[in-house]
Amino acid sequence: MKTSTFIKCALIGTTLPLFAGCVEREVVYRDRPVAVAPGEVVVADPGEPPAPQVEVVTVAPGPLEAWFWVPGCWEWRGHWVWYGGHWAARPHPGAIWIHSGWVHRGHGRVWISGHWR
Repeated sequence: MKTSTFIKCALIGTTLPLFAGCVEREVVYRDRPVAVAPGEVVVADPGEPPAPQVEVVTVAPGPLEAWFWVPGCWEWRGHWVWYGGHWAARPHPGAIWIHSGWVHRGHGRVWISGHWR
């Protein structure tokens, strides 16, 4: 009984790798990989954005506790694109607008779009 169990285990152990196949995959990184969250764009360093454009801030559509003027800014989308300022409703009381900009991650920089916190 013990011999047949040993033989079965030996047969399974020797034939199982035949069914697995041989798959080899090589991953080559040109630079160290950087963890990227949604809303972040990893690019080669395009340099600093152009100077901000002059904007006229209009009257708020409601009380300033509920509305915030999001200033216009340059966003990196493969090239610099100007997004004009606008009034935005705060998603919750005390919400703070975080401006877009470059952030150091690993050995490079990552562009993070403006967002609420």
